[in-house]
Amino acid sequence: MSEEMIRQIADHADMIIRGYAFTREGQLIRILNLNDTRSSMVILPEGVMVETNMDEIEQALVLNIWNRDAKYMEAS
Repeated sequence: MSEEMIRQIADHADMIIRGYAFTREGQLIRILNLNDTRSSMVILPEGVMVETNMDEIEQALVLNIWNRDAKYMEAS
């Protein structure tokens, strides 16, 4: 992924925490690791994973971030 595409994703993200861009798309939350764009996840707002290609450790990290900080995304 080009640097320009990463910048566009970051600019349109609803929340960025610890290098992960969280973007609301309808009823889904798309999460992209901005430092390794091959690593992504799609979740429901309740934190239920729909799809991912992250390893189990990264999945746990991202879901912990979401569960702790989702309130900031809702406020925006």
